[in-house]
Amino acid sequence: MISRRDFLQVGMAASALVGASGFGQWGRLAAQQALTQDDLLSFDTYGNVSLIHVTDIHAQMKPIYFREPSVNIGVGPNKGDVPHVTGADFRRLYGIDDGSPAHYALSSGDFSSLARAYGRVGGLDRVATVIDSIRADRPDVLLLDGGDTWHGSYTCYHTQGQDMVNVMNALKPDAMTFHWEFTLGSDRVSEIVEGLPFAALGQNIFDAEWDEPAELFPPYKFFERGGVKIAVIGQAFPYMPIANPGWMFPEYAFGIRDEHMQEIVDEVRAQGAELVVCLSHNGFDVDKKMAGIVSGIDVILSGHTHDALPEPVLVDDTIIVASGSNGKFVSRVDLNVEDGRMTGFRHKLIPIFSDVIEPKQEITALIDEQRAPYADQLGEVVGQTDSLLYRRGNFNGTWDDLICDALLEQRDAEISLSPGVRWGPSLIPGQDITREDIWNVTSMTYPEAYRTEMSGEFLKVVMEDVADNIFNPDPYYQQGGDMVRVGGMGYHIDISKPQGERISNMTLLATGEAIDPARNYVVAGWASVNEGTEGPPIWDVVEKHIREMGTVSSTPNTSVTVTGQ
Repeated sequence: MISRRDFLQVGMAASALVGASGFGQWGRLAAQQALTQDDLLSFDTYGNVSLIHVTDIHAQMKPIYFREPSVNIGVGPNKGDVPHVTGADFRRLYGIDDGSPAHYALSSGDFSSLARAYGRVGGLDRVATVIDSIRADRPDVLLLDGGDTWHGSYTCYHTQGQDMVNVMNALKPDAMTFHWEFTLGSDRVSEIVEGLPFAALGQNIFDAEWDEPAELFPPYKFFERGGVKIAVIGQAFPYMPIANPGWMFPEYAFGIRDEHMQEIVDEVRAQGAELVVCLSHNGFDVDKKMAGIVSGIDVILSGHTHDALPEPVLVDDTIIVASGSNGKFVSRVDLNVEDGRMTGFRHKLIPIFSDVIEPKQEITALIDEQRAPYADQLGEVVGQTDSLLYRRGNFNGTWDDLICDALLEQRDAEISLSPGVRWGPSLIPGQDITREDIWNVTSMTYPEAYRTEMSGEFLKVVMEDVADNIFNPDPYYQQGGDMVRVGGMGYHIDISKPQGERISNMTLLATGEAIDPARNYVVAGWASVNEGTEGPPIWDVVEKHIREMGTVSSTPNTSVTVTGQ
């Protein structure tokens, strides 16, 4: 008799075959024939339950360019494992041909030329077409949104998230969970959530005063689909008050809450759940660890770390699905559930090639309606770039270098610090830089560009703390995004060292002198989590800098030396 794990491994093999025929094969054929929408949407329907997963859209309603990371270092038990495999190694792992559509969608190499060949990605009107196609094939499919939805653009900021709420409501999700949404402030979040026509879930969102589950965010919801009783459990970002300003949502506490998650899983199983799905914003490595601790979860739909994987990862009896970010991908997962247990699955990561997938016109019109009041501001050209501008990666991207340079120049600082956030589309050489482009990489509700003094000793402490948030070998202590971006200062980082010993050779680039622990340095930065921070908004600082430059040219950043990988 075949075991459940063997069944799931058969399912994984089926998924790999679907990935090869649905993703890899059209990549190989692309040299001979153009992609079609049918290529992208083809799927061999399987089992009796289907899930659609989108996550980390970051308010990107229109098609964009988005470069995947070239550096994504894994540590501890995740060293060398996906998603910590990039570039040519990633392509070899999944059998992706160089120059193929899959290369462009999933990898960073030769990005600018491939972007010109394959065009933009994303666009929620194209996502709507994909969702409609899946619903036509499986009418009772569940659409699940992993969060980081009402954040990240000019219009989202100016409407306090309402633009994204309106468009996502039109896509008709069944449930969502949360992260950056809370930086709209708890009053605004409550106002939106109370009017949502779908479930707002978070088993780990607690009332901070009473340390009990917050009533506004139920831990789970039941759905009946394909004759199967499904429980969807929400898992919001666990480290909200650490990574974001806790004073914006003081009523709430978060955390991973494994024990409570196990209680919830046991509770829904006791109520007859035959399939348990966790809609998570933990981040991929945290989800992997949680899957090894909490028993009884069949599927984790993973968000937060923006990873895009063409195959799910199996941990014990749980499959983990990673669906990318910025509206660039949609995941479809078909599952077979018999006698109260999952016996297999089939999966496809669908890239949203904007020139291939026909937009759904009603959603196009709705998106344009949200943007219309701001059209002049959005489209105003501020400058041009003759270099690739991107953000994603453990260390500085070229967008981050530009922001750091703007802080140094416009705030008259010796050193600049910029947060290691993962969101923000790319621009390819030759593009105009519009105001919208600047806001796409700076938009947040605490944008003040501060100017202060920090001692060399304190700078070292800051750098060490952030490094531990990224490179602690225990995923549960990885509580940040990527490494803080630094301008005006070089350093060496050995990620294999313990906390407090990773950072060395800190150097002031202007003089080549070593950072003096006893000396104070003028430091400019933004996105401080401290209440009452003062300074101009970062988008104004960056816009002024780009206008003065006219044309942006980036050079390779050699100020950070990384060892211990």
